[in-house]
Amino acid sequence: MIRAMAASPLRNWRSVWTPTGVQGAPRPALATAHSRPSGPASESAVARVARLGGGLPAPLLMVAAMLSFQLGAAVATGLFDRVGVPATACFRLGVGGLLLLAISRPNLRRPASELVWLGAFGAELAVMNLAFYEALSRIPLGVAVTVEFLGPLSVSLMQSRRLRDVLWVVLAALGIAIFAGPTSQGLDPAGIGLAALAGAGWAAYIFTAQRVGRAWKGSQGLACGMVVSAILLIPFGAGGAGSVAAGSGLEIVALGVLSTALPFSLEMAALRTLTARAYGVLASLEPAIATVVGVAALGQSLHAADVVATLLVVTASVGATFDT
Repeated sequence: MIRAMAASPLRNWRSVWTPTGVQGAPRPALATAHSRPSGPASESAVARVARLGGGLPAPLLMVAAMLSFQLGAAVATGLFDRVGVPATACFRLGVGGLLLLAISRPNLRRPASELVWLGAFGAELAVMNLAFYEALSRIPLGVAVTVEFLGPLSVSLMQSRRLRDVLWVVLAALGIAIFAGPTSQGLDPAGIGLAALAGAGWAAYIFTAQRVGRAWKGSQGLACGMVVSAILLIPFGAGGAGSVAAGSGLEIVALGVLSTALPFSLEMAALRTLTARAYGVLASLEPAIATVVGVAALGQSLHAADVVATLLVVTASVGATFDT
């Protein structure tokens, strides 16, 4: 899902989120629930994307944004065999970044220090997206998103000093133990490890996004960061990009739209009225939504142990939300 970039307190990590991000895709987002971008260009950009929501309730817009992001991940799996995982990640970041550049229209004349932070941000996005897609090529979508979700959840719990937060840590750990244990139905350990790496990248992204979000208005930092990350992935995906068939162009555009432009627009509309807590609770549903998309769109099998593990992580995330 698209994740938010801002200078909000880290303990309220869902104000910093984003995607979603894997999904990452991992997936990244662009504004806080309470941010007010300044300047006429930023205001017009926010107004343009927020109008997409029309009069629909904010919770429905959030669910639609998460569904769009996970459908984008499903589209990505169809490109893995044809162009390779690195090229797919490069296309997703490049197309999505260019679409966001068209929306945000950033001013690229920046101090060198801001460009250094932007480069680090782009590197994190590259690692997060590549690791997530590599995981997705080995394990089901719902499992990959659930394991990746531990990254931002860990950031949230690290900021807490409440004893009851140990419960949320235990629940999340039990969920991952089920995925990695003897009831895992033969899940690829490398896939689990790569999803965990994507989650670690997501956690690092949250910290860097705060710094970038203070320097760039609205979605400008994310748009530029995605373009930087796509450039960084070119050496890894160049071979696969050369084998793109003529009919794959529409899929690549759909990947950028479903994974970035559409969920960004829907989430921006929802964030106009959602509280930070409501946003956090709704965002906690993403592993469940990813599981449903994996079954319905990709025909992936769903075992009872997978359902239990996903519910444990979702419960831990919701619990952490109400404790912040």
